[in-house]
Order: sequence, then C-alpha cells, then structure tokens
Amino acid sequence: MSEQELLVNKDNPAIWILTLNRPEARNALRTSLLKAIADTLIDADKDPELRCVIVTGGKEIFAAGADLNEMKDATAVDATYDPRVDYWEMIRSFRKPLIAAVNGFCLGAGNELAMRADIIIAGEDAQFGQPEINVGIMPGAGGTQMLTRMAGKAVAMKIAMTGEFIDARTAFACGLVSEVVPSDEVMARAEKLATKISRKSPLALRYIKESVLAAEDMPLKDALAFERRAFCVLFSSEDKKEGVSAFLEKRRPEFTGR
Repeated sequence: MSEQELLVNKDNPAIWILTLNRPEARNALRTSLLKAIADTLIDADKDPELRCVIVTGGKEIFAAGADLNEMKDATAVDATYDPRVDYWEMIRSFRKPLIAAVNGFCLGAGNELAMRADIIIAGEDAQFGQPEINVGIMPGAGGTQMLTRMAGKAVAMKIAMTGEFIDARTAFACGLVSEVVPSDEVMARAEKLATKISRKSPLALRYIKESVLAAEDMPLKDALAFERRAFCVLFSSEDKKEGVSAFLEKRRPEFTGR
C-alpha cells in the first residue's frame, strides 16, 4: 500500500481524521486501503488520548465503491477467503465514536463504510447508493443488512435492486444520515461534533455505542436489560462522580474514562 492511500491527521490527539486518498480511483476501497482503515482504528481503540475519529474522502467525493479491478477475475472461492471480511469486522468492532463526513458520491463499499460510522454528516451534494446490481453482483459488506436496518425495507429494496442513488435530503429523511449541511461545511460540522464528543466520558460513550448497536440485534426486553446493566455499571465510575460534582459546582467536567 502507498503511504498516501490513507492520510491520518493526529494534530489533535483526541480527534484523529482519516482521509481516503485515492482521487485517481474516486477513493475506491481496494483491499490495502480497507486494511489501512482497519489497522488505524485498532490503533485508535488502544490510544488512551483518542476520543473520536472522523473518516472522510475529502471535499469532492467520499468513496465510489470497491475497486472492481480486484474483482474482475475473482472466483467464488476467492470471495469466500477474501481478507476484506476480517477488515470490515475490525471496522465494525471499533469501540469509540466514529463520524463519517461525506461529500459527493458515497456508493457501494463507500456507503457500507459510512454506515459503520456512528454519525454521518452529509453535504448537500452527497449521493448514496448500492450500485453493485449494475455489474451483476450484490452488496457484500452489509449493504443489504445495515441499509435495511437504517432506512427500512422499502428504501433498501429500491436502492439495491435498481442501483439508483438517493440524495442527501432523501438519505436524511429515511434515517441513513444524521445531518445534512452545506457541502463546504461538512468537515467543520464533523469536527465540531467530534470536539463536543471528545469532552464527554469515554466510558459512558462506549456503553452508549454498545447499547444503541444492541438495539439492532436484540429483542426489546433483552436490549432494555442490556441498557440497564450498562447504566448501573457507570454508577461505579469515577466519571460519574466527576460529572455530577462538576454539574453541581457549575464547572466543566474533566473525564478520564475511569
């Protein structure tokens, strides 16, 4: 992998910015780039200073899909043993807040990457879709499963079966994205949210993320019990004591994640 396929900005130790950097291929997510994202998030998970990650493709495009050059001669056996499956799981397993800042095309694997984020900020020019049907295949990294959970069956069926794109406003209306902002304000808004999140309790953020994701997979009764257990655990944390004390003393809390 070229060192420049993924740019990692750590100027603020609490907020890393990952920028997909294959403009000549419209940021197509080839295997080496996907691995770089997964490896970086593993490092981020271990970094005690890191509180939030932003992933972006830059001002023009997020990612236009997977790299079809890698798929051209692949067989069913190749697909079965594809290491990308593990990289996708590493990204899904990232335990800290992840924000996707999306401009332009967010298609195929690009959309599957964005859907693994906890918050998606979309520019007004953003276009979302799963166009795999146009080359005779189907989404294979969550494009049918996550999209259905996020946007509903009707939207997922139409997008996956027709290959048509939806604009940012439509994506917001169906629950695929969190916010739509002017295209030139996407990164500023993502960084503002990341800064706000970075000041919260890391432990509480982790349990919130786990609880929200549990809602997708568990029956309501089990999910409510999961949430309650997490809620109770936080009562033993130093962050809870600090947060309550800071509120009563009318000062900003200093959370440590303990």
